[in-house]
Parts: sequence; structure tokens; C-alpha cells
Amino acid sequence: MIFRSIIISIFIFTFFSCSKKEAIYLDEDLKDPYKLYQEGLIAFENNDFFFANKKFSEAELNFDKPEFAAKAAIMSSFSLYAINFYSQAIESLNRFLKNYPADKNVIYAHYLEAIIFFEQIDDEKKDLRPLLEAKKKIEFFINKYPDSDYSTDLTFKKDLIQNQLAAKELFIARYYISIKKWVPAIKRLKNILQKYEKTVFVEEALHRLVEIHYHLGLEYEARDFAKILGYNYNSSEWYEKSYKVLNKNYKIKKVKKLKDEKQGDEKKFLEKIIEIIKK
Repeated sequence: MIFRSIIISIFIFTFFSCSKKEAIYLDEDLKDPYKLYQEGLIAFENNDFFFANKKFSEAELNFDKPEFAAKAAIMSSFSLYAINFYSQAIESLNRFLKNYPADKNVIYAHYLEAIIFFEQIDDEKKDLRPLLEAKKKIEFFINKYPDSDYSTDLTFKKDLIQNQLAAKELFIARYYISIKKWVPAIKRLKNILQKYEKTVFVEEALHRLVEIHYHLGLEYEARDFAKILGYNYNSSEWYEKSYKVLNKNYKIKKVKKLKDEKQGDEKKFLEKIIEIIKK
């Protein structure tokens, strides 16, 4: 993922300074933590994250200065993340936050935790738990560090999660519609209108409500939902479909969509985020 390479690059730069410290002389039964850290950093830069994690962990145990031990500990966490050892990385980050709560890199630890939860999100057909965990962690970070550059990135990811949650609701609603369970289907569709009103799934949710109510003979209610759809999305495909439900003689016009216009806007937004993180 593009965000992963950015994150790793950031932390190579951020923590490189530790490698330039002069080595201290310890008793023969102790290992030189600066040498261990240097070995870990070289492995990290060469993408040998498994070995890097080992060396950073050893360095942490041998540093006598808390700030250096904390730096080694968080680099160990980044190394675990880089090889997709997500559960181990979360455990390592939690230990870091517990042992070094006043360290200057606490913000990075919280950010990486949020990223790990986000990267474990499946599509709308899979388990809901990772979505909720990612949402909770991202909201925690945004509330705690609203002015950080990382908050900009996570705000964008929060919007993606909202869309994913709405997609989950719509997937379940479609299932209920397929087996003609109208009441739970209506409940799920209304959840989208109430909780995820800024997502792209609102239009389809309104259309499905038009379809269901019209099918049940509740034409007045169906027209109410169609009016909402028409007022807010007059030129949309879903409005035309709803209009067709209520006006049987209407023929839907095929409108050629602007090619990749939306994807282009999203790409520009991503590039803006990348530039902010690089600073």
C-alpha cells in the first residue's frame, strides 16, 4: 500500500538520529545497545524487518536511558507492522504506551495503531468488528490530536470507514429484500439515512425505500421518499429509477458518465495527504 511505504520512510528519517550516538562501554556481560540499534536500523532500511525487530528489541533491553529505550521499542513495533504481524505489532505498541507514556513518540504509536486497525478492514460482506475497532481508534486519535498532520490522513480514512459501514447496512438490507423481510430491510435502509447521510449509499437507500413502500401499497410514503431523493439528487440514476417506479410509462434515459472524474478527485486528495505527511 502507498501509505505503508510513506509511513516507513517517515520513521526511517525520524528515528535515524539515534544511530549516530557514540557507543558507550558496558560490562562484558552486557551488549552495546547503540550497536544493536545500528544493526536494527541497517536491517530496517534493507527491508529485513524480522531481523530489525529482533535487534531493536535487544537494544531496548540494554539501553539505560529511557528515551533511547523508547525509541528502540517503537521501531520494533514498526518492524512488526511492516511484515504484517498485526496482532504482535498492536501488543508491542500497547506495551510502548504503557512503559513510555511521556515519550515524544506517543503520537506516532497511536497513529500506527489506527493504521493497523484500518488495514485489517474487509469488505461489507465480512466481519463488522474490524470496522468498528478502526473507527473507534481513528476517532480517538482525531479527538486527541486534532491539529496533527496525521489527523488529516485519518479523517480521510474515517470517511472511507463511514462508507464501508453504510455499505454493510445496504448489503444486509438487500438480503432482507431478497427474502421479502420488509420491516428489517426498512430499518437497515433508514439507518443509512440517519447515521451515514454523507455517504454515496444514501441515494440507493432512498430508492429501495421507494420500492418497498410502493410494493406494500404505501404509495404516499413511497412518494415522500421519492421527493427527498428528487430534491437532493434530481439528476441521479437512482432518482430516475424511483421515478420509473411511480410513473410506469416513463422511460429511463441512458446518460454517459464522465470518465474517471470521481477517481481523479480522490487521487488528487490522496496526493495532497502524501505531501502533508512528507513535511
